[in-house]
Amino acid sequence: MNSEEALTQAPSETRAHASTSSHSAGRIVTRRQRGNGVRHEHRVTLMALTAGLPGSAIALWLLWSGSYTAKVQLTLTMLIVGVWAGAALALRGRVARPLQTISNLLAALREGDYSIRARGARRDDALGEVMIEVNALGETLREQRLGALEATALLRTVMAEIDVAIFAFDPEDRLQLVNRAGERLLAQPLERLLGRSAAELGLASCLRDAKTETLHTYQMIFPGDGSLRKWGVRRSTFREHGLPHQLLVLSDLSQALREEEAKAWQRLVRVLGHELNNSLTPIKSIAGSLTSLLGRKPRPTDWQEDMERGLVVISTRSESLSRFMSSYARLARLPPPRLQPVMIGALLRRIVGLEMRLPTTLVSGPEITIQADPDQLEQLLINLLRNAVDAALETGGSVRVGWIRNTTQLEVWVEDEGLGLAGTANLFVPFFTTKPNGSGIGLVLSRQIAEAHGGTLTLENRQRGPGCEARLRLPI
Repeated sequence: MNSEEALTQAPSETRAHASTSSHSAGRIVTRRQRGNGVRHEHRVTLMALTAGLPGSAIALWLLWSGSYTAKVQLTLTMLIVGVWAGAALALRGRVARPLQTISNLLAALREGDYSIRARGARRDDALGEVMIEVNALGETLREQRLGALEATALLRTVMAEIDVAIFAFDPEDRLQLVNRAGERLLAQPLERLLGRSAAELGLASCLRDAKTETLHTYQMIFPGDGSLRKWGVRRSTFREHGLPHQLLVLSDLSQALREEEAKAWQRLVRVLGHELNNSLTPIKSIAGSLTSLLGRKPRPTDWQEDMERGLVVISTRSESLSRFMSSYARLARLPPPRLQPVMIGALLRRIVGLEMRLPTTLVSGPEITIQADPDQLEQLLINLLRNAVDAALETGGSVRVGWIRNTTQLEVWVEDEGLGLAGTANLFVPFFTTKPNGSGIGLVLSRQIAEAHGGTLTLENRQRGPGCEARLRLPI
């Protein structure tokens, strides 16, 4: 198949195959050829015969008008006509054969066979340039096809191995593709799943309710699982052969939630145990000392003073433990936000006016109204401003508060000229504090409020100058 002779198939076969193609350009060329009524090869032959007609006619006229015998005239006439026709047919072959070769090359490319190449192409020849470009096109298509096959194979391998159920539905909501996780989830083989509707598979609600590119959670029971679990559902759309399809991705959130819950309990027990031991260890020690003091005979002269000091320590540690438990209860009982219109400018001006320890500079931004819980948002901003003022008072610095609109987000910033942060690893760890009388829940509570509103809260050292910068980002 690599020889030029193998490429030059019968032109009728190539045109017959091209006439069945769905490509519009092929149909246009076929109509033009039919409209002219004369095939290209015949036109070339007629043009060659026409080109040789004057010379042949003159030669025959001279032959038959001269004094030649009839035998010589017939012989020379047959020779002239034969050479004339042979030259025309040879010219037809020289023109038609390369075109047939290019046609066969293009037909092979259209059929996906990129191994056929034209031989004998030269750069100093116009037809050779065409052959070289067709060969280069075939090589490019071969490399692209190989890359597409490798990418498809990788995608199929990844889809088969990931522990996420993937389903693809056609415009009629019939299943066209499913991976192994989807087969296990529905407890049926691939052959029995393909072609079935989403309603028959129990996925109609997910396909109907899940919004595009948005993660939704559902509690469902699947045959392959048998237990009520929480599933994360994400739906997206794509097109295949010009038709819209839907891709449904289901991930089991129950296991991940259980693992996170276990980690949260471990952290909670560790923090509670640490705080309880810090309070109960001195209480136990002092209570034992006081019991021993009361058991002495005779008692020391200053035993009442020792009793009073010991009871004060026990009372102080008990009060500290009570504050800790109250702080934990407050952190655990944060209610969901009740959204209503909030004017950011008015809210920040009111909060800045509440801080009397240090004058705070307010940098005004655009007047923006967002949907938020005003009480929770006010508590968050008061915490940030109070921390900034506490830091600035230690160095005699200033505090600045402002807000800007960043695309689709509101960004509120609080800057101070304090000492800055020595480390940011434990800033949002519950009950971690660097203040002597701090509870360690202010920043944690603030971040919970921000995330409950769909936003974020960050705290870092300022890039220009000393101090810290807190940034609250909320969706508009």
